[in-house]
Amino acid sequence: MHRELGVQDYWGLLLRRRRLLIIPAILGAVAGYLLSLVLPAQYTSHTMVLVEEPAVPDSYVKPVVNEDVNQRLASMQGQILSRTRLQHLVEQFNLYKKDVGRVPTEVLIEWLKKSIKVAPLNPMPGTLSRGLPGFTVDVTLSEARLAQQVCTEITSMFMEQNLHLRQQQAEDTTQFLAKQLEEAKAKLDEQDAKLAAFQSRNMGALPEDEKTNLTLLTGMTPQLEAVTQGLNQARQEKTFVESLLTQQLAALKSSANGQNPQTLEQQLSEMQSKLVSLQRSYTDKHPSVVKLKHEIAQLQKQIEETATQDQGAPSEQKSRASIVEPPQIQQLRAQLHQVEMSISQKTQEQEQLERQIRVFQSRMQLSPVIQQEFKALTRDYQTALGFYNDLLKKRNESQMATELESRQQAEKFRVLDPPSLPERPSFPNRQLFGFGGLCAGLALGVGMAHLSESRDKSIRTRHDVEVHLGVPTLAIISQTGNGKRDHSWTNGRIPAGRAGHSSPAASWK
Repeated sequence: MHRELGVQDYWGLLLRRRRLLIIPAILGAVAGYLLSLVLPAQYTSHTMVLVEEPAVPDSYVKPVVNEDVNQRLASMQGQILSRTRLQHLVEQFNLYKKDVGRVPTEVLIEWLKKSIKVAPLNPMPGTLSRGLPGFTVDVTLSEARLAQQVCTEITSMFMEQNLHLRQQQAEDTTQFLAKQLEEAKAKLDEQDAKLAAFQSRNMGALPEDEKTNLTLLTGMTPQLEAVTQGLNQARQEKTFVESLLTQQLAALKSSANGQNPQTLEQQLSEMQSKLVSLQRSYTDKHPSVVKLKHEIAQLQKQIEETATQDQGAPSEQKSRASIVEPPQIQQLRAQLHQVEMSISQKTQEQEQLERQIRVFQSRMQLSPVIQQEFKALTRDYQTALGFYNDLLKKRNESQMATELESRQQAEKFRVLDPPSLPERPSFPNRQLFGFGGLCAGLALGVGMAHLSESRDKSIRTRHDVEVHLGVPTLAIISQTGNGKRDHSWTNGRIPAGRAGHSSPAASWK
């Protein structure tokens, strides 16, 4: 049966077992310090690398490498701390020269890998930047100079690897965009050729020609009506002239059969008489005078030709040949010829207008189908053009970003603190080892004190009597200053010494 211990109980325990606490603590501190002297010293070289922002703002030149710096750092760390590169460092700096030959190379590489620590820097609270501000590199080796050299080499590897990765990614991106741009240009040219062929094939029937076609069709309808009306009038005039010509020819035929025949000379004489009378009333420039002079000249020329042709002909034939058509008949024939030419011209104009109207009507009928096909071709062309322009813009931006990377004006690593040359070993820490030994010895002393106290069955207080014996305490015998025992009575009973009986329980100090 156990009871709860109070502050006074623990204080008594501490006083009784103080040797078990102090001696192990002192021995543990001495042992820890001695152990720190025995263990081989390790030196840590430290450096800090900052991530510098690009020299040109992102608003002017958009960077191609958008990978998070944390991810890029993890990727570079995996490549730099690979077996091949670490083996090269071991051979370059002759690391672990005491263990070379008796320890496998893989173990040496693993030792070096564990001695290298790369830790990212956390951004300061309250800053708007979410990127990685930088990172630190710590290299721990048995020699301070070697630690500094290896730390310098590792830092250089990170900077070179970062520059190489960014340049390579920028160049790969530019090459990829250039290839995609060529393919996009080929597709754009193909769509452009299809659209041009369609426009050439459907010239005048395109959607933008719809209003023009409708306007022209509306204007041609009254033109066709006017031409048709004029053609009908010309045909009527032709019929009338033909009837007049028929009457004149009939009259001429009856005159030729013996009634008042007119010879060329008679016609010439009449025309000359008529000219004389006209000249009395009009000038020589009057149209009637000019026309009559022209007819007289023609008739004279005709008489001369007839005389030449009829020199060897019989007299009967000469008499018949001298008979010619009068001017009225010739005028009617000329008028009929003009009417026929007008009819032919108006007929051609009518056919041309009808043909054009049919063309415009067919265009209007095909307009919905052509418009739908034209929209599809235009949509494909605009899509290809937009994709090409977008790729062209991205290619140009990528070229500028690649140029920045090659000039090292983009985001880069900058060494803020060069690798340090450690003056004191980072391991072992003698103070820390001594304090650790002190704590270990104190813990051992506490354990020993607890073990000794648990084995000690001594009864020292009235509570111990009640706990161990389970009966109330009647008297406590304490040792006074003169060496005699002082008796205290409890519970109102007769003391055991005076009554000759022993008490149920007694306690002494």
